[in-house]
Amino acid sequence: MDIGVFIPIANNGWIMSATSPQYMPTFELNKQITLKAEEYGLDFALSMIKLHGFGGETEFWDYALESFTLMAGLAAVTSKIKLYASVPVLAIPAPIAARMAVTIDSISGGRFGINIVSGWQKAEYDQMNLWPGQEHFLNRYDFCTEYVTVMKELWRDGESNFKGKFLTMNDCKLLPKPQVDIKIVCAGQSQTGVDFAAHHADYNFCFGMGLNEPKKCAEAVQRNVDAAKRAGSNTGALLLFMIIADETDEAAMDKWELYKKGADLDAIAWMNHQGEADPRASLDVSAIYMSRPPSAMNLNIGTFVGSYETVARLMDEVAEVEGAAGMLLTFDDFLVGLDQFGKHIQPLMKTRQGVGAHVQAG
Repeated sequence: MDIGVFIPIANNGWIMSATSPQYMPTFELNKQITLKAEEYGLDFALSMIKLHGFGGETEFWDYALESFTLMAGLAAVTSKIKLYASVPVLAIPAPIAARMAVTIDSISGGRFGINIVSGWQKAEYDQMNLWPGQEHFLNRYDFCTEYVTVMKELWRDGESNFKGKFLTMNDCKLLPKPQVDIKIVCAGQSQTGVDFAAHHADYNFCFGMGLNEPKKCAEAVQRNVDAAKRAGSNTGALLLFMIIADETDEAAMDKWELYKKGADLDAIAWMNHQGEADPRASLDVSAIYMSRPPSAMNLNIGTFVGSYETVARLMDEVAEVEGAAGMLLTFDDFLVGLDQFGKHIQPLMKTRQGVGAHVQAG
């Protein structure tokens, strides 16, 4: 089972709390995290893109780096790990994104891929007068289909004359071509998003669910599997989980309870407000899921809280879910959490036997 790390390109990672570890995004922090991930044998690192934060007491995600330039820097200092940048399709033209991808493909020696971000938070784009209007909520995956089509034509043929509803290419050129196929990932949660991924992406990220409930993701994984079968593709499902670990279950749970006590309610309310702008929010916006109980504080990412033995067992149970291709991990404290994972959790996992063994031997 592939394992990746969702690096903290924005402040405080994925916990909206005043009592969780507090940190700002820097290249140095993300370099250390990605190099640790590579050392421990993780398969990929992915950075999101966020152009407008949620505010609140913690100024959640108000501080954020840019995804492509960050991954270009990381490509130059890593050698094995796969790297994914996220593209905000409303802010970056498809041919420019395709050319940036080829550049990082060259820097990395063929280790680069793109995560498609369709745009659910109006404030991110309205601040730059790039928001197309309410209709985007309804046709954003149609827009993404044309966007990905243009990029793939440019990578394959070196040119595109695509004519669509949203995008028009007029003898658009792109050389050199990438040295390997550039993988596409997305995070479609609605049926429309899942179907888009099945037709146009290599992987679709979906939420793990609940607290210490590894099999609760099975329904979401099956939706991806079914969509891929209908599309005749091999699109894999990657599950998003947060790890909060310690030497004992009790110590780890104490952290979790502490973080919940400091929940940034204003930031959570902002996220809810943005999600409610979509007329089909209950069906088509992951923010609605992220704001539900039991824990909007960490965006309702499926969460494993426990000892190293407990977390290893829970992760192995995720691997047993039919159709689960891998996991994308976040941590409460990334540097500490990656060391915990690489030194104590991964060696206990049946599904990761031998990965990172050189670290343990050293």
